[in-house]
Order: sequence, then structure tokens, then C-alpha cells
Amino acid sequence: MSVAAVPNVQATYAQRVAFVCEIAARLHSYGTTAQRLEAAVVALSQRLMLDCEPWSNPTGLILSFSDPTKAIGSSDITRVIRLGPGDNDLNKLAEADRLAEAVAHGQMSIAQGHTALRQLDRPPRRRDKVFTAVSFGLTSAAVAGLWRLPWLDIATAGVIGVLIGLLTLYCDRRVATREASEALSALLAGFVAVAVAAFIGPLNLNSVIIASLVVLLPGLVLTNAVNELSSQHWVSGTARFAGAMTTVLKLTVGAVIAVTVAGAIGIEPVVQAWRPQPEVVEWGALLVAAIAFAMVFKANLRDWPWVVLAVLGGYSISRYGGKAWGAMSGIFLAAMALTAAGNLFGRVFKRPGAIVRLPGIIILVPGSTSLRGVMDLVQRQDMLAGQSAFISVLSVVMALVAGLLFGNLLLPARKNQNL
Repeated sequence: MSVAAVPNVQATYAQRVAFVCEIAARLHSYGTTAQRLEAAVVALSQRLMLDCEPWSNPTGLILSFSDPTKAIGSSDITRVIRLGPGDNDLNKLAEADRLAEAVAHGQMSIAQGHTALRQLDRPPRRRDKVFTAVSFGLTSAAVAGLWRLPWLDIATAGVIGVLIGLLTLYCDRRVATREASEALSALLAGFVAVAVAAFIGPLNLNSVIIASLVVLLPGLVLTNAVNELSSQHWVSGTARFAGAMTTVLKLTVGAVIAVTVAGAIGIEPVVQAWRPQPEVVEWGALLVAAIAFAMVFKANLRDWPWVVLAVLGGYSISRYGGKAWGAMSGIFLAAMALTAAGNLFGRVFKRPGAIVRLPGIIILVPGSTSLRGVMDLVQRQDMLAGQSAFISVLSVVMALVAGLLFGNLLLPARKNQNL
């Protein structure tokens, strides 16, 4: 690539380094996995005539730069950026991708790129907060519907989901409560579910609690962790895996404490394990889940049809492929198809493939299985149930990771872009 083709290589070395660091920090904050982030940073650096060696982990970045036009060692710069774990935001991810492409192709100056990126930091409006709380409730109710739970269970899960959304927004504003957010959410879910089961009507208690916590479950994090380990990102994968396990334990502790305390004060829930809904409710819930995932992942409104298609397609492939060749084969085929479809979306529309890949895969991840297994282990001291859940989670994760790997082989991501 010639210097004339990309005017921004005429910017100073420090300006180009600062822009790459800004983009890298944004991609990390918007939930990009280590291998995809590092590949995207290297591609952008090359377009800006920089050599970059990135290293990403869930809580930070180390970026080492040099100028290939100067003597070896004369221009080396290393940036260490401390960051919190990323939160998936498809709209901001797509916008950061667009700005990086514009700067890399000389359609926008680096100064203009910085200004545009800063505009993504606007604080959420009250409408956005209400939107977030509603998305939690819709997701919880939709998952309960996918499990064909009774209407009371679905309604209870939805109401608890909204309450958890509001609690999460409150906790995220305060450092003191942020680390305990998952445990407090599970505590709230447990108390409300027990109260409904005791005073209103019988519930599938554990299923309702898990459905109401579904947005907080670390199934996607667990899948990304194993994916990073399989691509030899040992530190990032191990840290992400440990974070996922910690989240499961926090959720378990909160839920178990709620049920135990309720029993100690004489509130006995009426538990009834039944799933009476017809198949049409499951498919209706799937459509609601697709819309809810678009809201949870903060997708742009114009991308909602793609998100809905991805969720419906991934679930259908997994369901019918599983019936034909076994559950793990169905999950593998769905993950492979979604990864290839995401890469095709990126090639055709020049936008992040995560818009298609992420919402489609989230419906397949094993977060609920992991939480159910640990809750059974703690509540009933049932080692066999815990081992069975662990094996089930491991099988699903391996099927997902294999699907992701083969999907990238089937149709690689677009050149110079790996999001």
C-alpha cells in the first residue's frame, strides 16, 4: 500500500500510535475477543504504516509499536492500557469499525476520527436505561417460554428480569456494589421467585430463577474463553474462564442464600415441575428472544432484521440438526453456519460479522446448564448432578468452539478485518 493511497500515513508517528491505541481500547470495551482484537489492531496498524505487536487480556492491553521506515529500535513505543472486562455493544462496535476503516483509507483525518470516537462516550439517557431494563425482562420471559414453562413462570421470570435490569443499572453506578452485582441479582431473583411460589402459585422454582438471570449468565464468556485457549491465547483464555466460573459461583451463592433464608423464616415455596406449553409458544418465545437479544446487545435498529434471522437460523439448525444427528452435532452445525454467515455479512456489507455471529450463538451457549449444575451441587449435595452438568457444559462448549473454528475455515473473515 503506497503512502499516496492513504493520506493519514502523513500524520505524525505519535498521532497514528494514539489512534490505534484508541481503537484497540474501544474494541476491547465493546466485547471483542483477544484473537479478533489483535488481528484487527495489526491490520489497522499496517494500513497506517506502523508495526504493532498487541497483547490482549480481559482486563487490559499491551501494545508495542515501531516505525518500519526508521532504524530498528529507534522508534519503539509501548503502551499499557488498563481496562475493565468488555461489554458487548454491537452498535458502538460497528461505528468504531466504520471510523477505523475511514481513517485507514484516508477518508477521514486522525483528528476527525478521535472526535467521532469521543462522541460514542455520551452518557446513557433515561430512555436508554428504561430500554435496558425492558430488554432484561423480555429476555428472561422469552427464555422461560423457550423452555415451555407455564404462564405464571414466564410472567414471574419477566418481572424479575426487569427488576434485575434496574438493579444492575444501580449497581454499575457505584464501585462498592459493582463487584457484588451478580450475587445481589441472584438474591433478588431467589426471594421474588420464592415469594410467588409461596403466595401466588406453584413454580418450576430453579428454572424461573435461572431464566430471570439469563442475561448475567457467563455462557458466552465461557465459550470465548475456550475459543481463546484453542487459539493459544493462554493468559486471556485462562483469565476469562476464571471470570466465568466466578460469575457462576456469585449467582449460585445469591440464589441459594435467598431460598435458604426464605425457608428459615417459614416461607415454603410450592414447587411443581411441569412444562405444559405447546410448540407454538416455543417458537413465539424464540421470536421475542431474538428481539430481546438485539436490545441486550445494543444493536442498531437497522441491524435488528439480521439479528432476528441469525437467532432464528441458529436455533433452527441446532434443533433440527440435533434431532437428525445428535444434540452436539446440531450445536456444531449451528455455530459453523453462524460463523460463516457472519464472515459473509462482513465481506458483503463491510461491517462487523459479530452483528450476525454473536446473537445467533448466544442462544446456544451453556450458561443455564452450568448454573443449574452448581445449584444442584450446593442445594442437594448431589455430586453426580454436578459432574453431569460439568460434562454437559464441556460438551456444548467444545461443539461451539469447533463450529467457530470450522466456520472460519469454511469462509474466512474479510481481509484486514476480523471483527
